[in-house]
Amino acid sequence: MGHASIIAAEGLPVIAVFMAVAGAFWALGWHKAAAIAAALSVFALWFFRNPERYAPQGDRMVIAPADGKVIFVGEVDDTRHLKSRAVKVSIFMNVFNVHVNRAPETGKIESILYNPGKFVSANLDKASLDNEQNGLVMVTDTGHRLAFVQIAGLVARRIVCWVKPGDHIKRGERFGMIMFGSRVDVYLPVGTEMKIRPGDKTAAGETVLGVLP
Repeated sequence: MGHASIIAAEGLPVIAVFMAVAGAFWALGWHKAAAIAAALSVFALWFFRNPERYAPQGDRMVIAPADGKVIFVGEVDDTRHLKSRAVKVSIFMNVFNVHVNRAPETGKIESILYNPGKFVSANLDKASLDNEQNGLVMVTDTGHRLAFVQIAGLVARRIVCWVKPGDHIKRGERFGMIMFGSRVDVYLPVGTEMKIRPGDKTAAGETVLGVLP
């Protein structure tokens, strides 16, 4: 699949607008306003960066779908996606993290469930249930079912998903992004050997979350 450009395509209109505004302000002699718009252009370039990542290899290995900080690891009853007991991992992304999301394992997308919702701060527990979100259920090539959920945050107003049910994607492959601060929840089978804990930092496509049973 595509989406490998160094800057995510969804960010190009935002960057272009800030650059155009900076140019217009400069032409009008509004140099302070131009400097602010130019700074926003640089921030947008940084926010929409899309670096190359290299997924680790190994049987039944699950990797982080998002850059950020692990804020929760534990067993829960997942009534929305897997409809079973599961190990939940929550990764919070701030505005300085890369926001392109990557597949945690290799497998087929079984279903995608989009739910409109609120925009409370993504680091709060209730964001998993209340916020706008896009949940993907995957059946891995080893026959495991897992889910990964893009969740909008306090500022985020757009969730982007580049895959559809029936697609087969590889571990570490880009599948979407969330704009301007958010989180991703991952639901894994009970018995998964976890390799991370709350407080750990993750790199999408590279950090190992756990090994499936």
